[in-house]
Amino acid sequence: MELRRLRYFVAVAEEANLTRAAERLGLRSPSLSQQIRGLERELGAALFDRTAAGMELTPAGAALLPEARAALAAAERGARAVADASSATAALVVGVPPGVPPDLPGRLGAAARDARVRPVYEDAATDRQLVALRRRELDLAVVTLPADLAGLAREIVHDEPLGVLMADGHRLAARDAVAWRDLAGERLLWFDRGLASGYHDAVLDACRAAGWDPETRVSTARRAVERAELASGEPIVALRPAWAAEPGLVWRPLAADAPRLRFALAWRRDAGHARAEAIARRLRR
Repeated sequence: MELRRLRYFVAVAEEANLTRAAERLGLRSPSLSQQIRGLERELGAALFDRTAAGMELTPAGAALLPEARAALAAAERGARAVADASSATAALVVGVPPGVPPDLPGRLGAAARDARVRPVYEDAATDRQLVALRRRELDLAVVTLPADLAGLAREIVHDEPLGVLMADGHRLAARDAVAWRDLAGERLLWFDRGLASGYHDAVLDACRAAGWDPETRVSTARRAVERAELASGEPIVALRPAWAAEPGLVWRPLAADAPRLRFALAWRRDAGHARAEAIARRLRR
């Protein structure tokens, strides 16, 4: 079996949807479907039941999934071991979620260089990162807080308030600050809970505690899509940090009790992760 096909299989199994898995892998859906069918022919068993709801693992697929993950993790460890042995700079796999502030990857890269570490970045949402970190598929994870960090070490690397992001022609755009009561009747452009469940729930709880219980619309993490939805002319806003403003959109602070966007660097508490600790120390400074 090719590692490439195993990687494709794991992506489809985790997304339970061929289109989402193809987007995650940077492939076209028909090409990904062809690769999965090729793997099924090679193994002589159906790995997925294709239903209207998505892709469901068959018993054969469920049996393959942990073995595929283990094979991919072993291959990655082997590649890193070779790279480390042939270079004075060690490599660490770092998970990075959508929506990080623009300066954070640069700060992380500089701290890694100071610690003589070469970061290898993987795009992954917070909830998926925490699973991968505990499975030793990641060395470091940049996670959106709050999150379940039981048994993990962490260092907060970013903390800022959320405000209201809206179209520049929105009825509230002329305000210097937005009160919670001003948001009555507005829908909230939000994200799928499976990406960062702790942060998702904490912000909605803060909205309700402040007196705004919004109807939510789930959007993708793509900025162009977010911009188009906010500019649709509908009564809809997003809760985002100030740096999310761009041409056609305006950002205004909340007048009181603003929820906060916080990111932490997380790593396992085990021997062999002194480099992760070194990166965290440098980011702290």
